[in-house]
Amino acid sequence: MSVPQKTPVNATSVIELRGVKYAYGDGPNVLDGVDFKVRDGEFLGVIGPNGGGKTTLLKLILGLMRPLEGTVSVLGKAAADLGHDRRLLGYVPQDVIVRKQFPATVLDVCLMGTYASLGLLRWPGATERANAKQALHDVGLEGLEERLAGNLSGGQQQRLSIARALVAQPRLLLLDEPTSGLDTGGQAQLFTLLEKLRKQYHLTVVMVSHDVTALAHYADELACLNRTLHWHDRSELISEAVLRKVYACELDAFFIQHQKHLEEFHGDHAPAGHAHGPHCSHDHGHSHGDHGHSHDDHGHSHGEGQA
Repeated sequence: MSVPQKTPVNATSVIELRGVKYAYGDGPNVLDGVDFKVRDGEFLGVIGPNGGGKTTLLKLILGLMRPLEGTVSVLGKAAADLGHDRRLLGYVPQDVIVRKQFPATVLDVCLMGTYASLGLLRWPGATERANAKQALHDVGLEGLEERLAGNLSGGQQQRLSIARALVAQPRLLLLDEPTSGLDTGGQAQLFTLLEKLRKQYHLTVVMVSHDVTALAHYADELACLNRTLHWHDRSELISEAVLRKVYACELDAFFIQHQKHLEEFHGDHAPAGHAHGPHCSHDHGHSHGDHGHSHDDHGHSHGEGQA
């Protein structure tokens, strides 16, 4: 397997977050003091436990929400104020399944990716249809343009969602768990496809995924996110110690729930457990600000290890 070409160190930043905090309603911070940059042409992989703020991060970059504190800049502007330039952002959400009852062809669904750039009361024309057919060709769905989208396989629907994100020819592609539901072969094919499209469309890519092994191979950099940014550096420098730290509480949540199950259904015969799981020393009643170290505590900055 060939190693993807790395992004030049002197590339300009297309995403920059400074001191970003976000919470839903009166709840605890989902993101707390997040700082990082993504350079033009870079592939950033974002990993972390469920509930660690990964999807929230993507929504802030898309400008769908504003941070409570700090700034989120995309393409040199505040993400929430991109306006018409939001067409330069392609997005592949987690749930991309088209229901079988939905009466739209593969080409119809792909053309939906042009609506934001066209504006209200404008319909896709010959140029948009040509771009859509090219995008479908680029993701390997040529010849299926008139098939009902709901009849595609899971892997084909994932490729369709990528084509829809590419049809407006964006500069930035954001993907939220795109390998979810795919088997090992499908996941490998998807990463290979994304690497090809990244070069072909000159894309900057940000992908949220639990597939640490694949991201460590294909991504230029990894960001380990669990409310705070625990680590952000070259993907080949990721260590087992970092992964254990970031995922510890997710593992412990499993052990805690398992212990509760044993106590509820097996009573006195349940084996002794740990109050906070075997790895986590955190007080789960406190906010994440009490937990672990911040990005700066690890001594890693975005520029380190990039000689």
